[in-house]
Order: sequence, then C-alpha cells, then structure tokens
Amino acid sequence: MGFQANAVIPSRFRYEKLNNGGDQYHEKLMARPRRRRCWVKKMNGGVKRCLRLSRSRKLTFKALSVILMPSPNSRIAKVYAHVIDRIKMMDDLSLYPNIIDEVYRTRVIPDAQVREKAWKIVLLVSRYHMEVVEYLSIAEPNVWGGDTEASEEGISLLISRKLVKLVDGDVRIPPPLSVIAAAKVASLTLPPPSTVTSASDSACLPTFLFSNGLKLQGTYVLLRYIGRVANLYGQDPFESSQIDQWLEYTPVLSVGSEFENACNYIDNYLQTRTFLVGYSLSIADIAIWSGLAGTGLRWESCRKSKKFPNVVRWFNSIFDEYSEALNEVMSTYVGKKGPVKPAAAKPKGQQVVSGDNPDKGKASSKPSSEVDLPGAEIGKVCLRFAPEPSGYLHIGHSKAALLNQYFAQRYQGRLIVRFDDTNPSKESNEFVDNLLKDIDTLGIKYETITHTSDYFPQLMEMAENLICQGKAYVDDTPRSERGLQCCVRGKLDMQDPNKSLRDPVYYRCNPVPHHRIGSKYKIYPTYDFACPFVDSVEGITHALRSSEYHDRNAQYDRIQADMGLRKVHLYEFSRLNMVYTILSKRHLRWFVENGKVDGWDDARFPTVQGIVRRGLKVEALVQFILEQGASKNLNLMEWDKLWTINKKIIDPVCPRHTAVIEEHRVPLTLTDGPKQPFVRIIPRHKKHEGAGEKATTYTNRIWDQNGKVTHLSGVLHLEGSVKTTKLKLTWLPDTSELVNLTLVDFDYLITKKKLEEGESFQDVLNPFTKKETAALGDSNMRNLKRGEILQLERKGYFRCDAPFVRPSKPVVLFAIPDGRQATSLK
Repeated sequence: MGFQANAVIPSRFRYEKLNNGGDQYHEKLMARPRRRRCWVKKMNGGVKRCLRLSRSRKLTFKALSVILMPSPNSRIAKVYAHVIDRIKMMDDLSLYPNIIDEVYRTRVIPDAQVREKAWKIVLLVSRYHMEVVEYLSIAEPNVWGGDTEASEEGISLLISRKLVKLVDGDVRIPPPLSVIAAAKVASLTLPPPSTVTSASDSACLPTFLFSNGLKLQGTYVLLRYIGRVANLYGQDPFESSQIDQWLEYTPVLSVGSEFENACNYIDNYLQTRTFLVGYSLSIADIAIWSGLAGTGLRWESCRKSKKFPNVVRWFNSIFDEYSEALNEVMSTYVGKKGPVKPAAAKPKGQQVVSGDNPDKGKASSKPSSEVDLPGAEIGKVCLRFAPEPSGYLHIGHSKAALLNQYFAQRYQGRLIVRFDDTNPSKESNEFVDNLLKDIDTLGIKYETITHTSDYFPQLMEMAENLICQGKAYVDDTPRSERGLQCCVRGKLDMQDPNKSLRDPVYYRCNPVPHHRIGSKYKIYPTYDFACPFVDSVEGITHALRSSEYHDRNAQYDRIQADMGLRKVHLYEFSRLNMVYTILSKRHLRWFVENGKVDGWDDARFPTVQGIVRRGLKVEALVQFILEQGASKNLNLMEWDKLWTINKKIIDPVCPRHTAVIEEHRVPLTLTDGPKQPFVRIIPRHKKHEGAGEKATTYTNRIWDQNGKVTHLSGVLHLEGSVKTTKLKLTWLPDTSELVNLTLVDFDYLITKKKLEEGESFQDVLNPFTKKETAALGDSNMRNLKRGEILQLERKGYFRCDAPFVRPSKPVVLFAIPDGRQATSLK
C-alpha cells in the first residue's frame, strides 16, 4: 500500500516522486528505518496539520500502516493487514459483519477474545481514525516525536495497547441515521440507546428488541421493517425491488472519492421525479437523504455549489415536508462538522432500540391512516372499493379508494374493485369507463373487477328465501304509477329509534334497461340489501365506509345476520369535505345537465379528471389524501393546502415562459437596442436542466405590459441588478412569431363555504366562475403539449389545455392555484 497521490504529507518530508511513485516511496521508507523513525517523530505536528488541511482518511490509514506493518507479530497489525483493503472506508455498519466473519473464519488470530477486541479495533480505526490519532498524540506524545527513542515494535505495541484501552473503555458505535430518521418520520418510539454486553459477531449492529423477546438486526433489515409497518416500502413488488436497489446503492455516498459521482447519478435520475420510487415517500428516499445528510460539510458544500439542482430540490422538499422529525434527527445526531455524532451517552457494544408500540397519538408528518383494522391478519385481509357508476370519481371517492389500497398493502391483502350497479336509471357504460380511467390515474392496484349485477340471480333467490322465512314482505303501499307500486321490504322493526331499521326497502321496480344486462329484470335490489350480501359472498373481510353511513351500520349487520352469512367488519372513516365544494353526484349532475359546466371533467369540478385538468399532480392528491388518514373526525378542508402541496411538486421542474396581456400591452423602443434582432438559447428553467431550452429573441422594440400608456422609450442598462430593482417590466420582442394565448381563471361554483342542512346549493350559485383573458406568449409556446405545466413569469402557474394548432386559434392555458392567490373573479 503506497501513499495516494492526493494525500497531504508534512512539507519537510515531501518526496519528489510522491505523485508518480507512491509505492516506490513506501518501499524506500520501509527499507530505511532511521528515516522512518525520523518521520514518525515529526507526526505530532504533521498529522494534525494534515487533518486540518485535508480531512482525508487515506493519509491516516497510511500513517497507521507505516507504523504498524514493521511489527508483523502485533495483534492489530495482523487484522489490520488482512481487512484494511476490504473495508474500503464504508460508513454503513451493515457492511462490517461480512468482514468480521471473514476474520473469524480465517483464524488470523486464534484466541476468540483477542479476535473480539481486534475487530473492534479495526472498526474503531476505520470509523474514528482522526480521533484515534489525535487522542494518541495527546495521550502519549513520546510516540509521535518526544525525546524518547522507541523501536518500531514498541511503537506498534503501544498503539495496540492504547487502541485496546479505548475499546475496553468506550467504543462509540455511530447510530444508524437512516433507521432513526425513518422511525421519526413513521412515528415509531425509539428509547435512548441501552448498554448491552455481548460477545456475538453482530454486537455492533443496530437492533430492534421486541416485547416477546424477538429481535431484528442490521441497518437495512430495520429500514425494511419500518417500511413495511409504515407503508414506506412501495406499492407493489416491483416498487419494493426498486427500493432494494436504492438501499444497496446508499453506501456509495460514504466513499469520498465516489461522492460527487453518486450525487450526479441521483441528480440525473431525479430530473422528472419527485420521489426516488413511485409517487410517495419511501425508505429509499429516507436512506439516500440520510446518507447525504450524514456526510455533513461535504453535502453542504455540494448544496451550495448548485451542481446538483434536482438532488437539492428533492432533499429540501423532504426536509420541508418532515421538518419536525428530521430537524430533531439532524440536531441530535449530525454535528456542525458533518460526522454523525450521538448527543447522548455513548453505549458500549450494541445499540438497542425498540420496535414496539408506534406512538399513534402524537402529531407528526406521518399519515394518520396508521390505525388498525379490527381482527385483521396479515395476508388474510380482503377489501373492496365499490363506486356506483352514476358519475365520475371525485376527490371524496379518491379518499375511499386510496385508504382501501393503503390497508390492502399494509396487511398484504387483496383489493377488489366492484361496481355497485343496482340503479339503471342513473348508470351508464360511460361512467364505468371513466371510473376505471380515474382509478388508473390514482394508481390503484386491484386484483379483479366485479359488478353487483353479477349476483342478481343469487340476490333474487335470497330475497325469496327471506320472504318465505317471514323476514321480508311485499309492500303494496301506493307511491308511484300503478304496476310500480310494490316493493320488497325487510321485516325488521318499524318502531326502532334507528330509522334505517324501520323495514328498509330490499327490492323496487324499475323498467329502465340495465347498461350491462339489458331488460332481463324489471326489479332491482337496493344498495342496502345487495352490499351486505355481495361483501360476504366475495370474501370481503373489512368494508370501509364513510361516516355518513354510520346510522346504517346496524342495518348492514342485521341484514347480514338475517341472510345467515359470514359477518364482515365495518370500519368508518370521516367523509372528506372541501370548502365551497359540492360532492353530491346528484347535484354535480345538475350542473352538467343544465350547462353550468362543460362536462364532468370541467376544471371547476371536484372530480379527479376536473382537478387534474386544472393542473393538480396526482402525487399531490395522493399525499393530501393519505395525510388525512382513516380518522373518524369530521373536518372541512381548505383547498389551499392541496394546492400548496402541488406547488412544491411543480415549481422545481416546470419550465418558465413569458406572456403579456393583450389589452395592456404597450410598445417600448430601446434607442440603443440591437439594430438587427438576434436569438439566444437559454434554459426553460434555470435550476432544472430537464426542462430543456428555449429561444429568446432580442430586438430594439418590445411589448411591455405596463398600464394604459400608449408608448414608451428607453435605453439599455445591462449592469442593473434584477434583485434590487423594484419596478420590473414583463416584455416580449415585437416579432410576428408571438403566440396568441387565452388565459383562463376559475372560481368556486358556490359562494358559501359550507351548506347548512336543508340549504339548497342553487341559492348560493356563483355567477362568475370563469374568466378568459387574451394574451401574447413567446414563440416557444408553439411547442407546448396538452397537459404540460409551465410558469408564466410574474403571472403564476398554468396548464396547457389546448396546444398550438394554427395562429388564429389561441393556445388555452388554465391557471393553477398555488395556495396563496385569491380565487374570487369579481
């Protein structure tokens, strides 16, 4: 092992062939004991200066090897020589067991207790080399250059004793930063590290001890455990495998020479991504984030250099979203100088943390969906998402769909999509197709699709059996046209205080053809009758229902019991209510049928297609929904929070363009401007190369958006500062290449935050819900694609709804709220 070319050597002993002949220098040094002793004497000042200048592991390893290698019989030298090349200066503890096992297998040191201390010494040297050297230089100055002459054997023996003393006294095993960060984000309670005496091979590994005596060991084992418990381990096997790839990649961040290459790789990967895997946070993000944060000043230097804008965006986004948890981790375990340092007392040997009892009560950034389903068993849970095909999926349905998927994945169970198609008057194949489209948009992974209409024969037979048993009857009380006056009712209790148990309707007449099976039936089961039957028959273990069905839960259980079917557990969650928003499909249908909106995908609608068309990213919606969780508390949510999440996702990556309002544009002539127009290629986003480039034309005549003046003239002042100049002009060149735009702003459909019981939505309709503004945009906007999101400088974020076709047809851009702008168009 020779000196590395980038090592820093005390100046008086710099060898002239250092850069090109490190190994030759080492050979000559080893062959000349007198020069070696002289070099060792000067180490007291030299090593400290080297540490200050380079902070490089390489010099310290070399300095130790120069001293230790001449004494081949010393205990530490044997182990050090055997494994030093294998350690490769990795920072993650999970890499050490293999090296330790190899030392044991090869029996480099026969005595087990000596081997135990020896690998601890190797671990200590490799992880805390600087502190070891500095400790030795202070504790025993004669070793490093005092007046006492010492033989090489004596020096190596003394160092061995000092290191063993350090091991016997207090070995500081750094805490696994990624595990602690993941536990904090997931709200797992971790007590302070405990002291455990153990001579096992894995005594240095971080460990979860469970109340039943079982334990898990190893950084990545614990990370995967937390990932599974907190639903941070991917949405399907493929995503889990991608996460495994990133976990295997994480140790590269600990290798100084590979750090910037690793950052560059991650930066390129994150060009068009918000998270490393999928559309939500995973333990892959936490592992890489912790790997960067744990390097301290090295990462801080890269952050400030602006070399890796995508990594910085991603890093800051995670830190902002989970600031409370990660701030605590950073302040406790990451010192100002960068290396990971536990603030509490340092344990000897094994660091122990508890994997029991997640703290469900305290506020945190973890989704509050972390609740238990009653009677749920891993691998045996089956859930269903059962929309009625009488409209498009809206944000309220999204909560139900995502929570069902969450619990199915958490319990490693199954999810069925079932269309509750029992009312042919409202249903159609159009709604079925668009519901499937919306489910796919949300990323819902389901096992199969079923229809309640598949069970019509069995439901008919069940109704007849209940009539025969005296548990149901035909009611001919007049309600409608002759021939349609009859229905089948359950014979429960007309005097029950719970109105849903007062002989509910099981079947009713409806001559309208069914969209799937035509005119085969003239009577159809109600939702209240069909749902308990189909849930039980299909093997559903847990039926998630919003709290609006609370009073009908007793009815569900009673009907299931009368049918003699297996009981299905009901679990309630709070209905998602949004301010100024109507979520009733019957009321939404009124807007469509009366021409108040352009369709179910209108950008003013709370449907999935509507809000996505408005400019909402699906990952923002998923994050927003999962943050609400499966709580039973009723709440009225503001749209601002959802749009704020969306802004954090789109701002770092969406390209920048320029537009001026047609009505307010004013020509401005630059008297010293370019005589001939010229074009420059500049980035569409200064901090995100993935956004591409755009061409900007410079002329001496530009259009300026600035009030009602008729003409302006001015001179160039290229030395001015954009940051300090208060008044700024939004300008475009006066060329024929500009693009006609229509900027569209939207407002809420109603003017009241929340409708009171019995209040009609028609009484609070908003007469001004859409505003169109003509504008001119830069020529690059000809290339916009439908659905592309951009920012118009000083105007906000927009989504392209209609791209460029011809000059006479404007490009249509929908304004995207950012969580701060006023929405009123009055």
